Amino acid sequence: MRRPADLRRPSAAPLPLLSALAATAVLLTACGTERAGPGSTDARASASREVTRIDDPGKDGVRITSLTLPSASPTPTRSGYLVSADKLPTDSDSDSGISATYEVTNDGTEAWTYSVDFTFVSADGGAMANQTETVRDVGPGQTVRGTVRAGHLPPSMPRVTGAKVSRVTKVPAGEAPAAPGTCPASGIRISADQGDAAMGLRVVGLHLDNCGKRAYTVEGYPLLELLDDAFRPVDGVRVLHGSGEITTGAGPDERPRPVRLEPGESATAGLVWRNTTEFGTPVDVPHVRVRAQAGAEPVMVTPHLDLGTTGKLGVRPWKKAEPQEPLAGRQTHSP
Repeated sequence: MRRPADLRRPSAAPLPLLSALAATAVLLTACGTERAGPGSTDARASASREVTRIDDPGKDGVRITSLTLPSASPTPTRSGYLVSADKLPTDSDSDSGISATYEVTNDGTEAWTYSVDFTFVSADGGAMANQTETVRDVGPGQTVRGTVRAGHLPPSMPRVTGAKVSRVTKVPAGEAPAAPGTCPASGIRISADQGDAAMGLRVVGLHLDNCGKRAYTVEGYPLLELLDDAFRPVDGVRVLHGSGEITTGAGPDERPRPVRLEPGESATAGLVWRNTTEFGTPVDVPHVRVRAQAGAEPVMVTPHLDLGTTGKLGVRPWKKAEPQEPLAGRQTHSP
């Protein structure tokens, strides 16, 4: 008589069947949001990216080479961008996840420091975010690449679908303001802030920081040279000591006096003008070469003075700045 089969212990599956089941499990585990395509794993990873090559020469040697959008953002239809999908940021993210890569090419014969204004735009061309990047010491024939991020964007804003180079300003690398957190050999760092504008009145602050190890004394007014796009002197503009001829809204003019700065201390001065346009040709001054005083090393700042037809620029004397934040943390405009 045959013994009944032992039902408590399953019979072993044939080896070929186990191999097939294992292979199926691997395939299921590998499935994700990316669409599988022919070729290697790298090919599958790149299948979620839509690429559009561009031939746009950019502006003044600067061009955008790619745009990265969260995966929920619509794909731009305008040619000129390399578009890649990224993860959708959560509400807790402080960054939108939107960025653009760019490259700066110096076709000149000397080194330049570039200040580049980028604008992230929506489908209708509206500006959703503006960012400025400083690219320092780009030598002749050199190309430097970087990434600019759009930063935080409110959820209620239209989706970003593109980016563009809005403005490029460059200065000789040897005269560019020192990078935040660094100190020139002179021990004195000069910079210009973003300025303020109200009802046609413009005010830009100049900052002089003693980042060296010795006390520094400055007296009087900053020495200014107004330069055009080709770094030639701008004629027909009077540089006034004080702002009384331009406005009383910037406060009364102060008499210049010696300002002694210990290491870590700062002084400020102000550029004041109106951009009124009447008869004549409006004057724009993109570059200002600044010396703290006679004999000091020059520094070129780029406040883009839109002087209109007034022909006047007021400069206020140096005065000691109130202690605020550390020098390295001050937000200034570069170059």
